[in-house]
Amino acid sequence: MASLDSPNPSFAIRETTPTGTAPSAFLRSISTKEPSFSTFPYSPPRFSSPISLHTSPLSSPRHPFNATAAAGSSSPETSSSYRCISSVLKKDGQILCIAVGDGYIYTGSDSNVIRIWKQPEFTECGRLKAKTSMVVAMEVSHDRVYAAYGDGKIRVWRRTWDNGVKHVKLATIPKTGGAVRNLIVGKDKMMKHMGPITSIAINVSDDILYSASLDKTIKVWRIRDSKCIETIQAHSEPINALVVADDGVLYSASDDATVRVWRRYFYSENQLHTLILTLTAKYSPVKTLTLTLDDGLLYGGCTDGYIHYWHKGWFSAQLQYGGALQGHTHAVMCLASVANYVISGSADSTSRVWAREQDGRHTMLAVLVGHRGPIRCAIAFLGRFGEETEDEYCTICTGSLDGVLKMWRVTRPKSSCGHLNKTNGHEYFELQEG
Repeated sequence: MASLDSPNPSFAIRETTPTGTAPSAFLRSISTKEPSFSTFPYSPPRFSSPISLHTSPLSSPRHPFNATAAAGSSSPETSSSYRCISSVLKKDGQILCIAVGDGYIYTGSDSNVIRIWKQPEFTECGRLKAKTSMVVAMEVSHDRVYAAYGDGKIRVWRRTWDNGVKHVKLATIPKTGGAVRNLIVGKDKMMKHMGPITSIAINVSDDILYSASLDKTIKVWRIRDSKCIETIQAHSEPINALVVADDGVLYSASDDATVRVWRRYFYSENQLHTLILTLTAKYSPVKTLTLTLDDGLLYGGCTDGYIHYWHKGWFSAQLQYGGALQGHTHAVMCLASVANYVISGSADSTSRVWAREQDGRHTMLAVLVGHRGPIRCAIAFLGRFGEETEDEYCTICTGSLDGVLKMWRVTRPKSSCGHLNKTNGHEYFELQEG
């Protein structure tokens, strides 16, 4: 792992500003060599300018520009508050993924253990174990947990309530022995990815599970029988993230500096998904994606530290570039959204919380500082799973390559317009080790 105290030649800030003043622009190096943070699947950036069906405004992160104007963001003095309410360190190594569902948080790491945390107490209440290690991606849908491992397989558990909460293993995708049989007969659709899995996404209504890999492909799995029904040659470079909208549209992000939009069609047996749009991300590899709850906005985090976003129109192929959120000095490694909040985690070891105002502008509410390594994953939810309060607050859980899991609370008065108060930004609970 590269030292976090050493200078980073790929994302160095070349210009500093006095304390208390906002920088007019961030200047970044465009070196294509980026230090590796760990051995987990995290490919170095490759800068390219592919031909696209959809182009964004010509201003590029390679050149300094006024991100506030471009992104429609603002940074007034605010009345919101934020603090870390819990920090947990387990002997599992780097935390690589987080998922949430039905009042439970699931965390995956370098080890072969998925830890289960009960909310709102944030206490560990169970574990899921596998014979292989490194849980690289995870999704929770209804009563099922889907986890992708370093061996290129996805394991599925079902949560039951018999005599307390239990998890029963249902399947391994692809099925054990399926890859060997299909290799012998010459069929590659049932084979697992040729490279590590980087992301998974679920379309419950269509009984579909998607997996993306560093092998540049997306595999489409039918959940009920764990069968691969399609392999999409999706990008020219490794794929880093997937997200599915409620209308079934699939979005994929890649090191080729594009986000591609896929629509599923039912009239073709051989090609179920068709590329309908390509979005460019200013020549910077896109590492992570998130959609707002109403699918109205798509956010993409890039290695240059910017978060680009697109507005969705009436139709799937209508996506208009909205701007970029500036703040991080290193690669944006994860994104999460809930209500009008957007949370970003970065290789600069900080998380930022943005609020989307009614006029469409974005206000940065908080910079969450406390991790000692790149932040790999984050989730967010309002309140304590539906608790009613006079103030509006967002609970955020971040996992880092430093092995620490942190929970944060960002509070805004309901009458507030998103103004920030930094007085308790460094108020931490005692670190719990186990």
